[in-house]
Amino acid sequence: MIKHSELILNSDGSIFHLHLKPEHISAQIILVGDPDRVDTISSHFSKIEFTVQNREFKTTTGWYNNKKLTVISTGIGTDNIDIVLNELDALANIDLETREIKDNKTTLNIVRIGTSGGLQTNLPVNSFVVSKKSIGFDGMLNYYANRENVCDLPFEKAFKKYTNWKDSLPTPYVVDASEKLLSIFNDAEFTKGVTISAPGFYGPQGRVLRLQLAMPELNRLVEEFTYDNLKITNFEMECSAIYGLSKMLGHEALTVCLIIANRVTLTANENYRNEMKRLIKIMLDRLTN
Repeated sequence: MIKHSELILNSDGSIFHLHLKPEHISAQIILVGDPDRVDTISSHFSKIEFTVQNREFKTTTGWYNNKKLTVISTGIGTDNIDIVLNELDALANIDLETREIKDNKTTLNIVRIGTSGGLQTNLPVNSFVVSKKSIGFDGMLNYYANRENVCDLPFEKAFKKYTNWKDSLPTPYVVDASEKLLSIFNDAEFTKGVTISAPGFYGPQGRVLRLQLAMPELNRLVEEFTYDNLKITNFEMECSAIYGLSKMLGHEALTVCLIIANRVTLTANENYRNEMKRLIKIMLDRLTN
């Protein structure tokens, strides 16, 4: 039995952070960072069954194209993803009353729709990028046993060697997307690439305000790096943990991002919300057809 200190429930029986019960979620999960984006997505639903919010975690479950979907805001960062993925898996695969792991596991389809910064000149602002792989700069997956079983170790080794990775930084990990979900976006409208998940917006992504960088040349090396004909395409802050935890827990995961700035060409679209609405509609149609 899983101890109360390890699996914390609220007084109503809902799971601690998300305030959800198993009947509140579908097997098709859409993750977004911004709680307001939950409302943007659910405005397309023909029927809403349930909605709840605790802190930055807002959840709405409803119907689109006769398919049941759950959309959840995670806030920013892989630390929040650690909460969301573990609690979603507990809702699906742990009996919250007996605190026992279920014999028959449920596989969740977990798709993140996010914004991102481009790292290649051929990725103009308003491009859509599908993350074929993700590199975690955050080190979060290294806290779990046997993470090597789900990671691309040769890629990790080549990347660390090329960038002369500093030992004082967290060890990067690399995880693949779900091939099943990736196949839905196998056309020219979506660029496939490698996404870095950074543990911060400023220094970890090479931005300099008043503090200097430990690896000033890292962004240039990231832009140059190629492995198995793949280039690193974009920076964001959640994908690697979604991929890593999903693979370890037996779920399918994919991230699709709208490029709202290009770090190489120094261009940006601050008014990206109409393009995000377009991406959301495309995603909803593809995930339910």
